[in-house]
Amino acid sequence: MDRSGEKIRELAVRGATGAIVVAVVLGALYAGGRAWTLLVSVLSILSLSEFYGMVSRKFKVSKGVGFIAAILILFTASDGIHPISLVLTLCIASFVILFLEIARRELRGESYAIWNMGGTMAGILYIVIPWTFMILLRRLPSGGILLFTMFLCTWSCDVAAYLIGSRWGRIRLCENVSPKKTWEGFIGGLSASVLAGVSVAYILETQPMPFIYVGLICGIAGQIGDLAESVIKRETGVKDSGKLIPGHGGILDRFDSVLVSGLLVYVIFGVILR
Repeated sequence: MDRSGEKIRELAVRGATGAIVVAVVLGALYAGGRAWTLLVSVLSILSLSEFYGMVSRKFKVSKGVGFIAAILILFTASDGIHPISLVLTLCIASFVILFLEIARRELRGESYAIWNMGGTMAGILYIVIPWTFMILLRRLPSGGILLFTMFLCTWSCDVAAYLIGSRWGRIRLCENVSPKKTWEGFIGGLSASVLAGVSVAYILETQPMPFIYVGLICGIAGQIGDLAESVIKRETGVKDSGKLIPGHGGILDRFDSVLVSGLLVYVIFGVILR
């Protein structure tokens, strides 16, 4: 009885915090402009902080350099990403880390140049750049609808994958990465994601193919993105990336799927089909 009550309370907390997250994201997405840029920037920096917290369990990372580089990249996104500025920011950050390791080696007789530069820059590439492209995606003529569809497909995928995997899951998907994930759950999540995309197209009475593309991206790449964070957590020995969202873990835990999905949606609709 106690376990049952505890499970109910856990689900209630998870549902309540999940609803708050959905409301905040959709509200900022609807408002667009500075509201969306601000939310994305906050989520990006918090996720980066969680990533550095995990990575620093294994080796040293220059968090300050990483945060400064992240802020510069997000700030420049307010006027659109300039490739030269982006490359310069990444290169300068890399050299600053190397200079710091030179000083560490000279003063302490030890250095972590390869690990420090790799871990610090990985956070920028894995988290900050994808979120930055989601700022740019919102500015496309149909960016608001595309982002709404992406989040709807992602959430539909997550829920369906969990429910179907828990009920009918038998064949393990990646047992050494995420033991509870199954192929049945993966297929169920993919199906729900595509269905969500088609539903948006039906409601808007428009061509379904762009929304099917989004559904496929979220259903396949989104679930792979979730596994990607699981690999990081396995290697760093943590269960959750953080504790900021009760019942869900950290910011990165909640938004890991949209990192790769947002990047791919922007590439397709902001670059290839533009």
